Amino acid sequence: MDTLDLTQQITHRGFAVSEPVFEPSEIHRLLDQIADLNTNKSTFRKTSDLFAIRQFFKEAPETLSTVFNEKLKTLISQTLGKDFFIVKSIYFDKPEQSNWFVAYHQDLTISVDRKIEEKGFGPWTVKQNQFAVQPPTEILENNVTLRIHLDDTTEQNGALKVIPGSHLKGLYRPESIDWTQETEEVCPVAAGAVMFMKPLLLHASSRTTNQQRRRVIHIEFSKSSLPSPLQWSEYLNPFE
Repeated sequence: MDTLDLTQQITHRGFAVSEPVFEPSEIHRLLDQIADLNTNKSTFRKTSDLFAIRQFFKEAPETLSTVFNEKLKTLISQTLGKDFFIVKSIYFDKPEQSNWFVAYHQDLTISVDRKIEEKGFGPWTVKQNQFAVQPPTEILENNVTLRIHLDDTTEQNGALKVIPGSHLKGLYRPESIDWTQETEEVCPVAAGAVMFMKPLLLHASSRTTNQQRRRVIHIEFSKSSLPSPLQWSEYLNPFE
């Protein structure tokens, strides 16, 4: 796996897809650990279209050693470096019959532990007792998201569609996309592989049409400190 090429793709295109870093047995172990969780909590969301666990590593700390195997830690350190730490984690399960789709957008908020008046931070939202805020753009520009795919993902079961290079254009309103200048790319990902993505990359996903589910562990990484007393709500260093 050419990690230098992955790094260059993330920098210039805003995304990259690795080869599989998880064996089928590790994926099964993860899914078994998730199946054993108590889903009657505010951080769990379940509808006919989507099952999600917010603050995933807080709710399922037993998955950490499975997720951060030596292959993944090596991939992260060689691709991003060791200065990055986890700031948000979500588990998504898009069922076989799902009509859930997501229109083009950028990921513009971060999860923090409290609400304070701080220059450059805002607007604020609160979802399921979780504070979220839009930070200064430079924080978003330096963050990276990892999406660990537990199923083969294609356009037919909701693989992300992206606009390559759009992360380099700052805040980019979806309604202002100039399709005479931009191109769309679908990002299939094999089970056990990882998709790296910059938060400012414009991305979307379609409804499921092939009766195959899509399960993903979404992990946001940062290397930015926040102004005191504001703290990341899910700070975790997988390299410690």
